[in-house]
Parts: sequence; C-alpha cells; structure tokens
Amino acid sequence: MQTAQLATNVAGQAGQGTEVRTMTTIGFVGLGSMGAPLAGRLLKGNPVYGTNRTRARASALIRQGLIWRDTPREVAASAQVVFTMVTDDAALAAVTSGPDGILAGLRPGSVYVDMSTVSPQASRELAARAQQAGAAMLDAPVSGSVPAAGNGTLAIMVGGPAGTFQTVAPLLRRLGSSVTYVGGNGQGLLLKLAINISLAAQMLAFSEGMLLAVRGGIDPGLAAQAMTGSAIGSPMLQARAPLVLDLPEQAWFDVQLMHKDIRLALEAGRLSGVTLPAASVAGTVLSQAEELGYGHRDIAGLYQVLATAAAGPAAASPPGTSAANPASAGPRAA
Repeated sequence: MQTAQLATNVAGQAGQGTEVRTMTTIGFVGLGSMGAPLAGRLLKGNPVYGTNRTRARASALIRQGLIWRDTPREVAASAQVVFTMVTDDAALAAVTSGPDGILAGLRPGSVYVDMSTVSPQASRELAARAQQAGAAMLDAPVSGSVPAAGNGTLAIMVGGPAGTFQTVAPLLRRLGSSVTYVGGNGQGLLLKLAINISLAAQMLAFSEGMLLAVRGGIDPGLAAQAMTGSAIGSPMLQARAPLVLDLPEQAWFDVQLMHKDIRLALEAGRLSGVTLPAASVAGTVLSQAEELGYGHRDIAGLYQVLATAAAGPAAASPPGTSAANPASAGPRAA
C-alpha cells in the first residue's frame, strides 16, 4: 500500500525538533455524511483506522478496508495522523476527552487534525492539551458540501503550527482542491466562520429575490436561471439554485448546522468587538426555519421558509415540497 512521505513535527511547534519520517497509519473519528467520504479518500493511499458513534454508518468503509476500532482512544493509539469530523463543540469534547477519548490515546510525535467547525477558543484549548500529550494539533475546517467531500474539491482552512501543517499537507490535498494555511491554532476556524457568514447571507438574499420574482408572476425556473447567470451568480448559488426549486431529501449542508456556525460567528464577533449585522439577520431567519421544521433540511430551504412566512396563496405550495409538512421529505444528512 502506498505511503505518504511526511515531515513530523514531534515537538508540536514549528521549527522545534522537526523529524522527517514516513507516516503510513491514519485514524478517522466521525464517519458521518462528511467524515465518511473523507475517510474513503484517505483509504485509497493509506491504512485507515476508524470509529463512529454507530458502527452501521461505517459498514461501507469497513468493506473497503477501513480497520474498525471501538473507541477514539484506540483509533488514536493506532495512528500517526488522527482526523476528526464531528458536528459541534459537545461532540468534539465527547470524542477527545475521558479515558476512551483521543487525547488518552495520542502518541508522542503524532498529529491530530480536527476538521469540525467548532468554537475557535475550544479548539485552541484542545490544541494545548494535545501539546501536553506530546502531539501537535491543527484545526482544518472545510468549506463545501457532501458532494465536494466525495470528489475531493473542498476548500480547507488550516490553523496551527506551520511545521505541522507541512507534515500533513499532502494528506489534506487529497481531501481538498484548495488548502490554505491561515496561521496559529484557531485561525482556520475563524476564517471558516467568516466564510459561512457570506454563505448564509447569500442564500438568504437569493431566496428573498426569488420570492419577490415568483410572487410577481415570474416563472421560478426562469428567475433562478437569470439570477444565477447575472453578477450575483456565485458558484454556491449556481450549485444550489436547483435545490431551491426542488428541495432534496438529503441535505448538503443543513439549517441546524448552519445556524450553529452563525452562532459561533456571532460569539467570535462579540469577543472581537465586531458587529455582524448580516450574521444577526441570518441567525434570526435560521432560527425561524428550525421552528418551522426545516432544521435537518438543506439551507436552500430558506426560500420555502420565507414563502411560508409570507402572506398570500403562493405560500401554500412553495417549490419543491408541500408547505403542510416541510420536514416530511427525508432524513438529515449528518
């Protein structure tokens, strides 16, 4: 099996005790809708040990060669580079802390890469604990949806020691088409939150414009085509316009997770003394979306949320699903 030639920063700080060696073993904790395709890509070049809260979610990966371990600690003890991809701060604490957590199993000289979107402050504290164990940690959150995770076209923002980044950069480039080193621990996460403010604001503004056009008698498909073909047609909007017209059963990025990220951004803004008006408005609408039952639907469902909230007969049947039961179209992809 092919190995990855990597430079290991055994001291956990750039320029301190750097040792070059061959890393062959990878661990992956959190094999949900984003973690599973990422682990699958890593399986194509390295042995991968993994675990997940429910083993059934990992059955396809196990058939492809993933080596199952029962606890995050066992995964960390088996690997030289350990990845995590979980939903929030609480989930990250659950897989890293305690006698069966990652920190209990990290080897001295190993590298821990967390790809979750969590609080920058929580990540910095975790990095300090990893360093005490003799390991180095990077935060490497991603921008992109489930399809991008599968085809390796995510954007990855990395925070942590520069030397450690160089250690795992070849692995990260197998997971994303854009890998950017940002700065110290927590900086990758801060940039990810900045990106998601724009993502939420774009989706909300597009949904508002679509609703205005449709209520004025313009065909929804024509409106979406014209809007995404105009100056506002970002790659994200071009990809999601079909989802606005026909909301899928499985979310690429669901409302609940986006709302979590906006709350994290607002908290980061509060700590920095920065007012975030667009994030505040997006947070209000995302909260409304959850109240209406869209928490596990894709953020493209914001169109339906606005349509449902608006007065008039068109609110009864927004594009893509029945307004009577917006959550009935399928389960969350998480």
